Amino acid sequence: MTDSPGPVVPSSPLPRGLIVLLSVAAAVVTVAGLKAFSSILGPVFLALMLTVAVHPLMGRLRGRGVPVWLATLLTLLATFAVVIALAAALALSVARLATLLPSYQDRFAALLGDVDALLASLGVGHEQVRAALSQIDLGTIAGLVGDVLVGLTGAFSDLVFILALLLFMGIDAARFGRGVRSLTGERPGIVTALETFARGTRSYLVVTTVFGLIVAVADTIAVWALGIPLPLLWGLLAFITNYIPNIGFIIGLAPPAILGLLEGGPKLMVIVIVVYCVINFVIQSVIQPKYVGDAVDLSLTLTFLSLVFWGWVVGPLGALLAIPLTLLTKALLVDIDPGTRWVSRLLTSSAVADVPPRAEAEPGEPADGPSDVEPLTERPGDG
Repeated sequence: MTDSPGPVVPSSPLPRGLIVLLSVAAAVVTVAGLKAFSSILGPVFLALMLTVAVHPLMGRLRGRGVPVWLATLLTLLATFAVVIALAAALALSVARLATLLPSYQDRFAALLGDVDALLASLGVGHEQVRAALSQIDLGTIAGLVGDVLVGLTGAFSDLVFILALLLFMGIDAARFGRGVRSLTGERPGIVTALETFARGTRSYLVVTTVFGLIVAVADTIAVWALGIPLPLLWGLLAFITNYIPNIGFIIGLAPPAILGLLEGGPKLMVIVIVVYCVINFVIQSVIQPKYVGDAVDLSLTLTFLSLVFWGWVVGPLGALLAIPLTLLTKALLVDIDPGTRWVSRLLTSSAVADVPPRAEAEPGEPADGPSDVEPLTERPGDG
């Protein structure tokens, strides 16, 4: 009696090395295309993230008997109000900063004189110091702020584009959920990937928003108590930069530290830095990563690389949306295919080494153990 032949594994018509090379080439072309259209993709991704974030509100309104059109309208109005209020507050605060900086011209000149005297006492040539310090001018800094204001004018045109996208995406979202649920039996992998992306994105945005508000309130109170001008602006900046992983704290710290130097000298600047470090280290470096890690389950290395990559591809908006964009990419390239879901274990922050390997498979179960994805449809005979 001869043994029955084992399952035949289909061979690829191309060598594996060539497949890898073609995949890398396709990835390079895709990234180049994304970067070329970054001015459009940034607002599109932002509108998509906002739509995903507020979609549960529409579901809750409909669950309370609100008509579909009214639930969609209320959700869109709430989203528009948040986006417009945030953009208006940022523009107003930056405008006030631009008018405030020229008043520090005399103090800035006095600080440069102190630096000149200190370097001269250390033996640095006086002419070289003067030549170097002459390149530093508060008017140049004010000019940079003016450029930011000009950039905000362009951002308002993007804001109109974002609001239009939110309108169309919000209307489509009312029936998109039904379309996804209709694929549960036919394409469960796609449904699972999209649900994982939406759930992870909402969890990340909720956790980051809550901790961002805590940091913003604490920083606002701190800079107000220290006498730093425009405390509300620095609180708003701390809230926004909290969405930028790893380096957002440094971006939010730099402007109030500089104003502390102009307002009260090096001593006040050091106090501002110390206070910010205490507040942000405790909240953003000790407490927040635990909750963010539970929400998105991405490794720290991947989080940092996603910040660098999406910031380079999409620009500053990509840095703000680095984590959601990584979750979307992971859902479309990894989670959507059962054959590549093993890659998720290499990208997550949770340890899998403590899971004991199974010696042998149960009847009707793959040799590598049960799948970690729960079925989305009921099996025949269930409940």
